[in-house]
This record gives sequence, C-alpha cells and structure tokens, in this order.
Amino acid sequence: MVSKAIVRLFAAIVALSSASALKLPAEAEKRQLSSTVTSWATTESPIAKAGLLANIGPDGAKDGGAASGVVIASPSTSNPDYLYTWTRDSSLVYKWIIDQFTAGLDSTLRTGIQNWVASEGRLQQVSNPSGTVSTGGLGEPKFNIDETAFTGAWGRPQRDGPALRAIAMMRYVNWLLNNSGSTEAATIWTYIKLDLDYVASNWGSTGYDLWEEVSGNSFFTTAVQHRSMREGAKLATALGDTTRASTYTTQAGSLLCYLQNYWSSSNGYIISNLNANNGRTGLDTNSILASIHTFDPNAGCESATLQPCSDKALANHKAVVDSFRSIYSINSGIASNRGVAVGRYKEDSYYNGNPWYLCTFAAAEQLYDALYTWNKTASITVTSTSLSFFQQFLSTVTAGTYASTTTTYSTLIAGVQQMADDFVLINKQYTPSSGALSEQYTKSAGTPTSASDLTWSYASALTAFNRRAGQVPATWNATGLTCSSSSTTTGTATATTTTTASGSTGSTVSITFNVYATTVWGENIYLTGSLSQLASWSPDNALLLSSANYPTWSITLNLPASTTFQYKYIRKYNGVTTWESDPNNSFTTPSGSSYIINDTWR
Repeated sequence: MVSKAIVRLFAAIVALSSASALKLPAEAEKRQLSSTVTSWATTESPIAKAGLLANIGPDGAKDGGAASGVVIASPSTSNPDYLYTWTRDSSLVYKWIIDQFTAGLDSTLRTGIQNWVASEGRLQQVSNPSGTVSTGGLGEPKFNIDETAFTGAWGRPQRDGPALRAIAMMRYVNWLLNNSGSTEAATIWTYIKLDLDYVASNWGSTGYDLWEEVSGNSFFTTAVQHRSMREGAKLATALGDTTRASTYTTQAGSLLCYLQNYWSSSNGYIISNLNANNGRTGLDTNSILASIHTFDPNAGCESATLQPCSDKALANHKAVVDSFRSIYSINSGIASNRGVAVGRYKEDSYYNGNPWYLCTFAAAEQLYDALYTWNKTASITVTSTSLSFFQQFLSTVTAGTYASTTTTYSTLIAGVQQMADDFVLINKQYTPSSGALSEQYTKSAGTPTSASDLTWSYASALTAFNRRAGQVPATWNATGLTCSSSSTTTGTATATTTTTASGSTGSTVSITFNVYATTVWGENIYLTGSLSQLASWSPDNALLLSSANYPTWSITLNLPASTTFQYKYIRKYNGVTTWESDPNNSFTTPSGSSYIINDTWR
C-alpha cells in the first residue's frame, strides 16, 4: 500500500511540473514574438526606406513627375487622389531622413535634404487660397507636385505644417553649425524664421487638424508648435537674433500652458480637439502621434509635455487603443493586454473607418519610447493616473516607484514590450509579401485599402523600428518645463484665470458663435472682429467656423470676460472674400458664465 506521504509527494511533483509547463509557452511566445518582430524589421526596413525615397522628386521611381525635393503623399491618382505634396507629411518624412543623416547613418541623403529645403523655400512664396507668405499662406496644407498652388476646396488653414517644417530644418541647421556649414545655415534660417514667425503669431487661431476634418484647436498642432518655439528660441539665440529668441520663448511659455487644457482628468485621456463641435469623444490617435513627435530622450517621464512614458500619456494610450478593440472585426478575440489594430478615431467613416498602418505603428512607437526611458532611468513610476495602464500587465500593481532590480519592474517591462511588439506584428500580418504599405487595411479582413505606397506609412514603420532598436532623436531641451500660469480645461461654465489661445493671460469665458448661413460647395464661413482672439479684423487670418451642423456654422472661443467687442462673419469662395452687410455686430462678454450667440447671415 502506497503511503499518504508518497502520494502527497507525487502530487506536488505533478503540480510543479504542470506549473512549469504552463509558464513555458508564455515565455516561449514572448521570445518567439520578439524574434519575429526583429526579423521583420530587418527585412521591412530597407523596403520601407526604398518606398519612401521612391516618392520624392525629381528621380524617385514613383514620384509622378514631382519637382526636385517634392515629397508626394502617394502615387495614387484616383480613389483616392494623393498625388500632391503636404507640408505636414513631407516634413515628418524629412525629419526621419535628416535624423538618419545627422546621426551619421547614411551620408548619401544630404543632396536630397538640400533639394527638399530648397523646394520648401519656394513653396513658402507661392500665393494660395490661404494667402501669401505674409498674409497666412504658410498655413496652406497642400500643393501640386509642380510647386503650384492647389486651389480646390479643402480644410484650410492647417497650422501644424510650418511648425513641423521648422523642426525638421532646425535639426539640419544645428548639424550645419557644428560642421562648418554656417553659410548654408544662414540661408535656411531665412525659411525657418518665416515659419516660426507664423507660429508665434497664429498659434492661437483655430485651424484644421492633421486629419483635415475638424476645425478647432488640435492637440497635435499645439504640441508641435510648442516644440518649434522652444527649438526656435535656442537657434535664434545661437544666430544672434535676440529679438526673435525672446518672442519665441514667450510664446513657448503660453503654448505650454495652453497644452495642459487638452487633458481631461474626468475622462482620463486627452481631448484631441478643442473648440470643435464635432460630436466625438475626443479619443484620437492625434494624441499618440503628438507624444512620439515631441519625444525628448532626455526629458524622462515628464507630464507637462506629455512625454511618452508620462502618466497622462500612458493613460491616454490605453484609452485610445481600447476604443478600437471592439469596433474592428480583425481585433476580435485579442486579449485586453495585447496590442491591436489602431485607426484614427473610433467615429471615423473615411473609407468606412479602418485601421491605419501609421496609427498602429505610432501606438507601438510610444511604448518603445517609454521602454527606452525606463531602461535609461532604471525605474518605473506608477501613479493613480497611469495605474490602469500598468494593471493591464500586472493586476496587483499599486502606485509607487519600482527599481529595475524588482520583479514588478521586470514584469511590467515584459508586458509593455510584448504589447508594443504586438502592434508591429498586427501590421506585419496585414502587409503583403512585397512589403508595400498603403494607408489603411480593412477592419473586417485586413486587406490593404485606400492610397497605395503611402509615404507617411513608410516613415512611421522606420521610426518605430528605430525606436525599438534604441535609436532615438536628438533632445529638444524639454527637460524641466512647467507652466507658470494656472490653467484649466476650456469651455468651463465659469470664468477662470487661464492662458488663452491668443497667448494672453486673464479672466476668460467660453463664447459660442452660431450663424445660420447657406453656402455652395467649397464656400466657407469665417469670423473676425476687434479682439486679437478674433484675428483683429484680418480677413486673411479670420477664424473658420465648423459646418458640422450645417446650415448653422459654429465656433467656440475663450474670450476676455466683461469685454465689449465688435465682429462680423465673412464668406470665402474661390479666392473671393465677401463681408456680411453693415453694421458691425456688437457683444459684451459676461463676467462669469458661458454664452451662446445665435446670428443669421445678412
């Protein structure tokens, strides 16, 4: 008869063996997953780089006849027609190219950089529907690939382009100043300061977001504008332009304070568009893209600039990613702590609303940025704000700081690494064997759709692969930045002391302007008036109203409390500006409550 002790010993051995067997597949899966991502990055990187360079004139294999230095968005000419050049896209593409060159990774890229800089300098001078170089034209989002103005109806202005272009060019100029290139740097500075002056003067005005659909104040735009002002102030100082350095520094401070308004503590995520009556939740990959494109490897996990590993950026990452888990069929069955396909925003209807390669890569890149910083600092700090993010990987974790020597740190690092790699593998799964990256893939079957060979998709793959490999961009001196003024969420019902979109500090109230106005296709309604927040009677810088509730056009602004002002609406169509009839409208803002003004075009 077998003794009870032997039975218990046998049972313990079986239990131990079973536990080991259960752990092994999970660990093996992580190793296999990491190996697969590494392998795909190795094979896809040269394909993505070749695809990106093929879309740049004058000798790119798919540039469609683009002028020298012009970056086309895609060779696609129908369904959709993307054979244009966008300031935003081309600047993000060349930021990667310039980073590669200045890091000494590819010296052959310099001629292309010089061609792009020269092309952008020419495009700055092209008069367009947004204005001339001195009257708002720098906010024009796209041009024909022969460097002429695109005059069709579009969501304009878009105010992120000048900031992004300046950021990319400043990286090259800084390299030039350190490599006996002061003459070339001086020429490029003439282009850069045009863009920076535009940002300094116009950042408070509404414009269309990076998806070209929502008119308001965009988190992505504000974030890159803030970065451009910081870098611009430093460069202006180095070049002896102390007046501009002072201006840019002042505006950077106001922008940083305004940036805090996008965070919603009640929702636990970033509201990506303010002063935009679009009926959305505010969850938008706009915010993740802002985080990765303002990543400073020396800034740690600071929250003011929403660094990728900051508690707010991590909470926002979870909220945005989770918003796509249940709306795409291809995400069905994927565990809640694993990466999924990510789109622009959950209410998206463009091409039926699908995952985008660049959005899914961005979700991965933010986590790779975070991993880089945690490994650098050898610790992870969990706050009440970021707790739900970290509980995805360790349900028992609590708020606190965990050193790299702890099991908690190792568990969290492994979980985040796995999720980041998941996003990359999702894109791999829906990338054809050729490695070509389109704009989107369908939410039901993962079939590539919309524009083929999207240049931005290729750039997003390359930056994500670089960050995973520990290749990070240069610092932009984001360390230790804080908002010196009190700041609150916009649109509150009471007056608050806040830094407003105009860059001034004072008591403000939320005012919504509604005007009933019928229009023809391509015609838009704008607002201007006697306050600086209303563009000071400038028709060129007038504020575009949203047509989301057409035929009622709307905009919500923070205006000084207890202030009398005058205003008018204007129409713009095919380059022609039409003012509404006299007299001017007049209004006095209340001292402490929000207000809605309802007008009819006259």
